[in-house]
Amino acid sequence: MEPLILLGLVLGLMFLGVPIAVALGLSSTLIIAYFSNDSVSSVAQQLFTASQNYTLLAIPYFILASSFMSTGGVARRIIRFAVAVVGHIRGGLAIAAVLACMLFAALSGSSPATVVAIGTLAISGMVQVGYSKSFAAGIIANAGTLGILIPPSIVMVVYAASVNVSVGRMFMAGVVPGLLAGAMLMGLIYIVARMKGLPAEPRKSVRQIIDAGKEAGFGLFLIVIILGGIYGGVFTPTEAAAVAAVYSFWTALFVYRDMGPMKGVSWFEPADPEEGRIGFSGAIYGTSLIITWFAVFFLLAPSVMAPWLTIVSGLALGLAGALYYVRLRGGEIGANAGSCFAGGAAIFARAVRLSLRHTLGTLFHEDTRKVLVDSAKVTVMLMFIIVNALLFAHVLTAERVPQIITDWMIGIGFNWFTFLIAVNVLLLIGGQFMEPSGLLLIVAPVVFPIAIQLGVDPIHLGIIMVVNMEIGMITPPIGLNLFVTSGITGMSLVQVVKAAMPFVAVLFLFLIMVTYIPALSTALPNAMFGPEIVQR
Repeated sequence: MEPLILLGLVLGLMFLGVPIAVALGLSSTLIIAYFSNDSVSSVAQQLFTASQNYTLLAIPYFILASSFMSTGGVARRIIRFAVAVVGHIRGGLAIAAVLACMLFAALSGSSPATVVAIGTLAISGMVQVGYSKSFAAGIIANAGTLGILIPPSIVMVVYAASVNVSVGRMFMAGVVPGLLAGAMLMGLIYIVARMKGLPAEPRKSVRQIIDAGKEAGFGLFLIVIILGGIYGGVFTPTEAAAVAAVYSFWTALFVYRDMGPMKGVSWFEPADPEEGRIGFSGAIYGTSLIITWFAVFFLLAPSVMAPWLTIVSGLALGLAGALYYVRLRGGEIGANAGSCFAGGAAIFARAVRLSLRHTLGTLFHEDTRKVLVDSAKVTVMLMFIIVNALLFAHVLTAERVPQIITDWMIGIGFNWFTFLIAVNVLLLIGGQFMEPSGLLLIVAPVVFPIAIQLGVDPIHLGIIMVVNMEIGMITPPIGLNLFVTSGITGMSLVQVVKAAMPFVAVLFLFLIMVTYIPALSTALPNAMFGPEIVQR
């Protein structure tokens, strides 16, 4: 009886317009106070325990990193790089928008942030060259959902915390499905582009692609820091999130200088000699080679080479790369390597002095303060939902709801195949009305024991749930990506829904593939770490 009363309270409060977090927390508190054997003090204890969850500490850091990356001009550079790579294909701007969403998803971990950052620039660009606004909006609304599937993902962190599985495994499990979903969207765009005769951009030269990649390189290197650091054992996912936040702050304000007191200040001045610019660029490229070499062999493949050999070979590679670039470019203007590096050192020293002079101003600048405040607002909202959802999950567990449902489903003959159908239906319906993190925290503790009993891999189940959350973000009435896309395009919500629906069909096909081809989710993490071990 208590579970039915709890469900009735939650649904009743939601239909009355009470915020979901309050509905979950208030219903759980009333059940504990009047029907449960738990004392009322357990409410405070559970809320405190939830707020102290170490895994969930990654969420505010990822939100902060995403905010700096969205504000700091990284999205513009990623779009330019994506257009340079695939823009020459028929429908290339639209395909580039999907690729840009995939790349930005690997930095932000958030679908709405991906839609805002990429959509604000990409949609207007597509409209200018002849795409309809509805077609462009539909692409961005759907491609933006990859923000919670391609690692790092805030929703994956929430799932891992709710059922106590490895965040690192979840991140690795999202790689192949994320790439597949992006490829399927690109394939549909290409077919539509061929049918409608959509334009293609002029093919970029190799030099232009390299230049675009160099410009976006500092932002994209965050992917290496997060994933390489986690899987190389340098830091935990929570520590990786903290490092990502600091790196994003440094990149946005000191490297790209798209915000803060140094906004618009170029690294080079008109009076800088050409050989100095060449030497500075050569040193940067050499340093990048060293960092990339260390990332590959220290973090991703530490057993391939001895540490001392990795250090020596990395330094040698960086020095050789810098010298090659300086000799190549310096030879074009008749300058020797020594003068180039001396001029580059002077430029670097000036940049360091400028950064040191503006360090305090950067920390307290209006742009920095705005990013921090906006990130704090999102964090408070999300964490309030999460702690109340965890309290709700505690009440469900205390009332033995998962065990009751497990016994009932097994008793009537459910197997893993029919169980996954039921999970998909439940999540697709729930995703239309609830925020993904809250829904996951309610449903995951209930279906997880059933999945384990029926032999479903917990990592596979997590990816299925994340894909369902993707679809929920672009289905009315509460699809968050729909509202965000409507806000940045000025289109009505109905227009955005109509624009997004053809691409939603692709994601439904993708959901079926992920559900019934477990290897898409489990092959990569199992190959790296072995199968997930769960204590029943």
